[in-house]
Amino acid sequence: MTIDTALPGEARAEVIEDPEARSKRLRGPAFWTAFLLSAVGLVVTINQMFNLGIAGFRPVSTAYYYLVIGLFSGIGFLAFPARKGQKDVQWYDWLLLVLSLSASVWIASRAQYILDRGWNLEAPLEATLVAGLYVALALEALRRTGEVILFGFCLIFGAYPLYAGHMPGFLWGVELDLGQTLREHVYGLESIIGIPMQVVADTLIGFIVFGVVLANTGGGTFFMDFASSLMGRTRGGPAKVAIVSSGLFGMLSGSPTSNVLTTGTLTIPTMKRCGYPPVYAGAVEACASTGSCLMPPVMGAAAFIMANFLNVPYAEVVKAAFLPAILFYLALFLQTDCYAARNGLRGVGAGEVPPLLRTLVSGWYYIAALIGLTVLLLNWRLEGEAPFWITLFLLAVAVLRGRTIGFDLRAFAQLVVDVGQAVAQLVCLIAGIGLIVGAMSITGVANSFSRELVQYAGGNIALLLGAGALTSFVLGMGMTASACYIFLAIVLAPALVQIGVDPMAAHLYIFYWGMVSFITPPVALAAIAAASIAKADAMEVGFKALRIGSVLLLLPVFFVLQPALILNGPIGTTIAVASSAVLAVLLLAAAFEGYLWLIGPVPAWARAALGAAGLLLFIPEFYTDVAGAVLAAATVGVLLLLSRRRPAL
Repeated sequence: MTIDTALPGEARAEVIEDPEARSKRLRGPAFWTAFLLSAVGLVVTINQMFNLGIAGFRPVSTAYYYLVIGLFSGIGFLAFPARKGQKDVQWYDWLLLVLSLSASVWIASRAQYILDRGWNLEAPLEATLVAGLYVALALEALRRTGEVILFGFCLIFGAYPLYAGHMPGFLWGVELDLGQTLREHVYGLESIIGIPMQVVADTLIGFIVFGVVLANTGGGTFFMDFASSLMGRTRGGPAKVAIVSSGLFGMLSGSPTSNVLTTGTLTIPTMKRCGYPPVYAGAVEACASTGSCLMPPVMGAAAFIMANFLNVPYAEVVKAAFLPAILFYLALFLQTDCYAARNGLRGVGAGEVPPLLRTLVSGWYYIAALIGLTVLLLNWRLEGEAPFWITLFLLAVAVLRGRTIGFDLRAFAQLVVDVGQAVAQLVCLIAGIGLIVGAMSITGVANSFSRELVQYAGGNIALLLGAGALTSFVLGMGMTASACYIFLAIVLAPALVQIGVDPMAAHLYIFYWGMVSFITPPVALAAIAAASIAKADAMEVGFKALRIGSVLLLLPVFFVLQPALILNGPIGTTIAVASSAVLAVLLLAAAFEGYLWLIGPVPAWARAALGAAGLLLFIPEFYTDVAGAVLAAATVGVLLLLSRRRPAL
């Protein structure tokens, strides 16, 4: 089975179609060509990452980026059809592959000369023509792998330098002619091979390799069994299994839709069998899979790009994202438990739960891989090398434990092609998105936009946060999470920082709101995938997922107002804020599901009061915390007085 291991927000194709559809295009010569390109691309990447100098090959960094684009975008032209429904590779797909690879090799072979002579400013005619071809190829690759909206967005903004001088007010920028624009996009260091592509080539390829190997060696099955052995028999156990297994597997594979299509095929039917309605079961899985993109240590492309924009180690992003992710999963866990208690749902039978000890013995190395990856990222700061070492560890254990029975040349080739396809999708998207970054930087509009945005908002943080949330949500409906984040990190994040918002909080705010579209209609890709498995109405699942995952909407606002929620502050403040946030999550879960621990089912007035208390506790102010605690205590006290039965656990 081919697992879609694209990083968060990157897989924007129809999620309800056959997950092996892309592989079916790669048959015969196309398959082995994709294998060859993937293998060469991985060798080039490893050679560069570990500075091996194989056969004396040590290209400058820009040459390496062009080679990555040429090799993997070539795979993209084979794997992703020009029109939906095309099952066979066409002659023009081969032509585009040859053009992409040839142009990349031509540019890479002159990379140092390009830097020395400044071809982004002035270059020979043939170089300008190659640049035009390269931009056209980047846009076509983006069109095949992304949505039409994203293609149009990149086309309009990529051409911005051509008409920037005619724009009004703060939208005015430096205007360039066609040749200058093309040269800046291709030979400059801020566009196609800008920060986003640099992050992909220098860091993310290793994580994609790790994700594919994790899936192909049985990682998803292990995390499912592990979660089942821990809580499968508890009240509402299948929903809790879905949350834990999706969180564990998703934090390593990093894709909401592929997470739904792997763990969801097991968890959703089990939830339905134990009494959860199809809509609720699909919503829980959609939320759990989406939240995995926010869970360290692997949070996807946007998180690594964020570290580069902030110029901080990736470990800092991991640390900042930890507590909000835990709070989100706690909210999911408590809501499913309250729902199960209110509706009398039980867990699965003892015979359906694998023994914990046997499960750990059979898959201990997945836990070791998770711990090892975290240590290498946080302690040794090996962002680029860490996933390769952990992948080697997984493969070695698989060989020693006999997991390679039946693993012949074809199976190995398929594994390599799976990696190549996943990398190709990301490279094709990021190359096109780079045109936006380049255009905003070339014209100088990014800086003026942020400055004017602050001026128009009058320094009002609520207004800027509202504008950022709305823009992130709207862009997230038609763009990948990475594209949405990159655009707003350029034009909005500086404005938030300028009025005093913590830089990490500002960037995480944009990132979180871009992820909301995965569970929010009308797009709701994770919800649609879950609905297809649950056999439920997609929009109903989307709206239910939005309600269950509503904490995802609240957290970004509150950690902007109180950076202690992202572990940026004194330890005492952090403990106090975390404690009030946990209590807030408990009260909100009770309000949403109409059930409170030690009390039992609660009436509508109490649900409203508990919800208000939870919101007050979430607001990071002393007086609101006191008001929320008093309201919660008063509500619980009244409920206890009105109750004529023993408290129910």
